[in-house]
Amino acid sequence: MQLFVYSDLSAPARAMLLHRLPADVQPVFRTDLPASQQQAAFQQAEVVLGNVPPNWLTDQLPPRLRFWQIDSAGFERYANLQLPFPVANVGDYFAWPCAETIVAGILGLYRRIPELAVLQQQQRWVGAPLRATVGLLRHKRVVILGAGAIGQAVREQLAGFQCAIQLLARTDPQAQLHSPAELKAALPQTDLVINCLPGSAEGFFSAELVAAMSVGSIYASVGRGNTTDEPALLAALQAGRIGGAVLDVTAQEPLPADNPLWTLPNVLLTQHTGGGQPHEDEGKVDILLRNLHLLRNGQPLENLVELTRGY
Repeated sequence: MQLFVYSDLSAPARAMLLHRLPADVQPVFRTDLPASQQQAAFQQAEVVLGNVPPNWLTDQLPPRLRFWQIDSAGFERYANLQLPFPVANVGDYFAWPCAETIVAGILGLYRRIPELAVLQQQQRWVGAPLRATVGLLRHKRVVILGAGAIGQAVREQLAGFQCAIQLLARTDPQAQLHSPAELKAALPQTDLVINCLPGSAEGFFSAELVAAMSVGSIYASVGRGNTTDEPALLAALQAGRIGGAVLDVTAQEPLPADNPLWTLPNVLLTQHTGGGQPHEDEGKVDILLRNLHLLRNGQPLENLVELTRGY
C-alpha cells in the first residue's frame, strides 16, 4: 500500500510515522520531492495524509485512492468535491483546545485581563477602581452556534460556570435553536454568543443578527472567519453597542495591520491559535494510523466527513 504524505510533518512526527507504519505500507513524503514530481506521486497513492491542492482532486483522481485523511478541522475549500472514497478530518482532535482558547478569551475579557496585562507592562498600579468594572462569566445566558465537537466542548467547559446554554444547529436534536429566525428571537435575551460554525456556513452571523444582539453582550468566534459579517460586527464594536469580542478567526488571515480590530480595547485577538497544543503533528499522525488500521480491517473510520455538507 502506498501512502502519500502531503503534510509538512515535524521531524518527531515523521519519525513516529515511520516507526509505526505497517511493513507493507510505503510512505512517500511530498517534502522529499521536487515540485515537478509531487502531483505524479499523489496519483500513485492509495491513502493520503494532508490538505492537497483542490485542483489535484479535480484534474484527475488517483485511480487506486481508498482513503483521504485531511489534517485540519476545516475543509471548506473542498466543498464542491464529490469523491468516491471516504474522507476524514481531525476536528475532534482540535475541539478541546479550541474550546479552552475561546473560553479563556471570554473569561479574560470579562475579568479585564488584557487591560491588566498592559498595566503590568507599564508598571502602573490602578487596583481598586478596576474592581467594580470586572464582570462574571458565571450564570451568563449563552448561545453556541454549532453543535459539533467544538461546540460540545465549549458547552462542557461552560457548565462549570453554571451558564444557561442554548445550542444552535439546523438538524441536531440536542439543539434548542434551528434557524436564523429562532436565533434572532433569542439574541435580545443573550449575554454571550460563541460561534463554532464551519466554513460552509459562510456569512451566517449576518448584519441582521449582529443588530439583534443585546446591548453590552459579547461575541466570540472560534470556527471560521467567513461565517461572520465582520464589517457589521466592527461597526457594533466601534459604536459601543455590544460589549466586546473574542476572535480566534477573522475574515482575512493574517489580519492586515490597518484593520481596526487590532486597536479596539474591547477586542481580544487570539490569532487562530485555538487548536494549538503540544505535539500537534504527532497527534495527527496518531489519527492517521488509527484510521489506517480500521481501513485495513474493514471497520468504520473515525471523524468521517461529507465534503458537500461541510461537516
